[in-house]
Amino acid sequence: MSPSQLNSAGEESVSTSQLENGFIDPVSLANSEKAVQELLQQTPVHGTDDHLIEFSEALRTVAKALRRAAEGKASAQAEAAEWKRRYELERARNMQQEKKEKSSGGHNGDFYSGSAENLENGYATNAQPERCCGKHGICSHEVLFDGEAGSQTGRIQNKMMRKASFKLSWCCKGDQSDQHKHDIVSFEKGNITTASRSSKQISLKWESPPQTVLILTKPNSTSVRVLCAEMVRWLKEQKNLNIYVEPRVKGELLAESCFFKFVETWQDDLEISNLHTEVDLVVTLGGDGTVLWAASMFKGPVPPIVPFSMGSLGFMTPFYSEHYREYIDSIMKGPISITLRHRLQCQVIRDSAKNEYEAEEPILVLNEVTIDRGISSFLTNLECYCDNSFVTCVQGDGLILSTTSGSTAYSLAAGGSMVHPQVPGILFTPICPHSLSFRPLIMPEHVTIRVQVPFNSRSPAWASFDGKDRKQLAAGDALVCSMAPWPVPTACLVDSTSDFLRSIHDGLHWNLRKTQSFDGPRDH
Repeated sequence: MSPSQLNSAGEESVSTSQLENGFIDPVSLANSEKAVQELLQQTPVHGTDDHLIEFSEALRTVAKALRRAAEGKASAQAEAAEWKRRYELERARNMQQEKKEKSSGGHNGDFYSGSAENLENGYATNAQPERCCGKHGICSHEVLFDGEAGSQTGRIQNKMMRKASFKLSWCCKGDQSDQHKHDIVSFEKGNITTASRSSKQISLKWESPPQTVLILTKPNSTSVRVLCAEMVRWLKEQKNLNIYVEPRVKGELLAESCFFKFVETWQDDLEISNLHTEVDLVVTLGGDGTVLWAASMFKGPVPPIVPFSMGSLGFMTPFYSEHYREYIDSIMKGPISITLRHRLQCQVIRDSAKNEYEAEEPILVLNEVTIDRGISSFLTNLECYCDNSFVTCVQGDGLILSTTSGSTAYSLAAGGSMVHPQVPGILFTPICPHSLSFRPLIMPEHVTIRVQVPFNSRSPAWASFDGKDRKQLAAGDALVCSMAPWPVPTACLVDSTSDFLRSIHDGLHWNLRKTQSFDGPRDH
């Protein structure tokens, strides 16, 4: 049967014979393509025959694809035959070498350090493996050789059975990173494994006792103001610590008593940017909002934060204010368990910017950055990219890019999952999407997410960072988010996992229900 035949109606019926493994015969494919060309030449194409034109283009595409598949199979078969020939040649040489050594009864030297002749194509070598320098990753040269093979026969077998050496390196946007993770990934005889960690909880131990404490308080609260004055007095008289407070708090303390003249504060943003070089410990009196305010004050490294619960929410405030003396004593002695809460570094890129120097200052968020439609009645239209790969187009009320610490905040209300705060990742949560199949995602921590307002958008979008610093995003503007290199360390009452589970049980009443009654029928 010919590869291509025409029926009486002038339509083409294509049938190609298949060879083994499901590939197509190249000769049949050539005949098929030739038949398609003849059909297109014989059939007059008029300007109104749009369907015939589309059909002819589809036939050309199919024929070309089948021909490329056949050519690929032929190339793969030729390459396999060449590798098989090399393998047989190598095997024959090894057998001859083994017979020669048995007949002579002697040893001709070690495989790794002897002077045996190099085999062609790099299958064996007499050179000593290069030792790992440890600068650009993890090398496997020294762990692939089986030192227990004592006999010459064992060494010859090892020559055939040994795995190829390799090196592990970590790259960031195509460039090698200088961050070495020897304690995270290791391997044995070429098999990659993750290293076991001695402790799943991060512990902080003071090398020298803390000297300076920064106290941040919730505003407009009488109970917080009373506790702050009491705590400042106790820290100065009993612990002899240097105390920093906000300018507002210092004014409140001085209005209460002139005793608080020793309390220090700052005058401008420059002094705030240098606080991390002077402050050893941060104490917050309030709720989760006070912790967010404390994190926003530090644009770089953040000192350990001890959050006391005096607000309405307590996902990040495990310490009770009634026992602040015992808690602070224990924390200053150390060691203490801490939770490293990752932050997002967000930057707005304007379409009108002519160069990188006109870009706006980055903003660090501890919970989330939200892109929404604002007061507009139109749906948002946002193009999302992950490391320059297109993700999706968001149509709905907006999008939330959240940290794992913020997974129990706005992201949870929008349908996102609750994630342990020490899991490094970025939550990708749509707000009321105009699609039932649009479900939240969790991205790894090393990616960069870019959200852009397309030029054909019917209205601008608005971005807010931890619920404040609202910015408008016009058509062509973009928001770029990545994981910030400076996490926020918060002290734990017990440990990171216990505090997290307690917070979702107490704050959300997670899975709280009445116990099922046992008065019904029982299985026998």
